[in-house]
Amino acid sequence: MDIEKAKALSFDKVRSIYKTYLQSQDLAKNTIQTASVDTFYLWRKGSHDVFWDALTTSTFETTTKAALLKTLEENSTGNISSLINSYMAHLRKFRRFIYSDSDVEMPVSKLDRQAIAPRKKKLDIEVPSPTSEQVKFYLNKWATLENYHLQENALDKLFFRLCPNNTDISDILLKATTLNDFYSTNIFSIYPVAKHIWSLDIDARLKAGDVTLVGEIQLIMIGAAKKNFYSFATKYCSHHNPLDYPIYDSYVDKVLRYFRNRDDFSDFADGDLKNYVRFKGILTDFRSFYGLEQYNLKQIDKYVWQLGKGYFPKNYNKKDKGV
Repeated sequence: MDIEKAKALSFDKVRSIYKTYLQSQDLAKNTIQTASVDTFYLWRKGSHDVFWDALTTSTFETTTKAALLKTLEENSTGNISSLINSYMAHLRKFRRFIYSDSDVEMPVSKLDRQAIAPRKKKLDIEVPSPTSEQVKFYLNKWATLENYHLQENALDKLFFRLCPNNTDISDILLKATTLNDFYSTNIFSIYPVAKHIWSLDIDARLKAGDVTLVGEIQLIMIGAAKKNFYSFATKYCSHHNPLDYPIYDSYVDKVLRYFRNRDDFSDFADGDLKNYVRFKGILTDFRSFYGLEQYNLKQIDKYVWQLGKGYFPKNYNKKDKGV
């Protein structure tokens, strides 16, 4: 695409050209719709010049993130960090598209070249692309796994009917012990964990879906040692409010990193997955990028977990501490 001619085209024309290109890539309908809207956020909410200047600068990564931050702060009430990552992923793809058949080489600074250097990919594993059909397949498969769905039914009974609140430490101890056993999270002294949760007075925050609560639950002093029970904390919150608290574990971690490396669906460092606010935003990016918005985060959770278990089995020479 001739860059200067593209700049002279109207918003609707550029969007139409890109949408036609996306359709030629055999992408899901929802994915195409999301990309044809989110790619042009800077143009819609900023201006024509802001959009094109960001795309054609040699400092694309830094300049565009700064422009998105400013525009989002002025126009959005959502999770800005998550939105920036999602919009950046779409803009990178559009930028590659507009320079793909241009006579002009895509300008990239040394700093940005380091930032977008390809990550090492495991070429010996080929995981099916996330689609609505794939999610349906794995959700149906989940229903046939008697041990998993009966265990989940038992936990639902415990968390929703028998001990829904967290004001009685005995209830918390019962729930924490059951989670620790069912999920093999290897917490060897569960009472300090229950006492810590009881001290936080969490019921209103759980109901509201306060994602910062996970960070407060996960860090616990046991004797003189500070423990980090991150995966357990996500499970404890999720079993109270599954739609707002997706579960983190090593299988989910591996799947999200795999698709980041392969498809660049979101911009995050490996360690970001251990920050729950970022983790939920990344999982939301995953759902949006692949056009899976018809599924709630609990359903995406079940799908991604099974995918990870199937394609990235654990090395049992190493103990899983559930963190």
